[in-house]
Amino acid sequence: MKIYDITQELFGCCVYPGDPAPEREQLQSIADGDLYNLSKLSLCAHNGTHIDAPYHFFGNGKTIDQIALQQCIGRAIVVSCDGEPDLATLETLLQKSPKKILFKGKTVVSMEAAQLMNRYGVELVGVESQTVGPEDAPMAVHLELLGREVVLLEGIRLGKVPEGEYLLFAAPLLLGGADGAPCRAVLIETV
Repeated sequence: MKIYDITQELFGCCVYPGDPAPEREQLQSIADGDLYNLSKLSLCAHNGTHIDAPYHFFGNGKTIDQIALQQCIGRAIVVSCDGEPDLATLETLLQKSPKKILFKGKTVVSMEAAQLMNRYGVELVGVESQTVGPEDAPMAVHLELLGREVVLLEGIRLGKVPEGEYLLFAAPLLLGGADGAPCRAVLIETV
């Protein structure tokens, strides 16, 4: 069984422009004579590899703790795409693929691609960038997908992952009432 860790290391991760960078403060240290090591963490819910909940853009949307784990765990397909997905190719893929799609490359999900994925009942969309839509105007695509309660998995790393089907595990941290949460995302090769 081959496992691909597709998660960014949190303290060296890419940070969306304007978001605070994650920090770790050493509160206790065995090297300094303390009995144990203890760290304090400070981070944005959308740092590194993370899940967006509908509450991120909708005041009455589901929070991270209300998302069904079935949306974050299950069969997924990895497809290469630089730029906007070709709609005809995407539709052919959606007609036969699992309900979780991970885009490998510098993908920018267009409004048309988001609408197409919603028509086919996609449950999760993953991208390597820190936002699923255009970085300079991501709101419309977020509204389209999160409005249908599609889970957004942002900041994944697929460089070493071949295209194909996998078992995805991307459960977010259980942060009650949060608009998003970091996750440890892995793909398991299915035989």
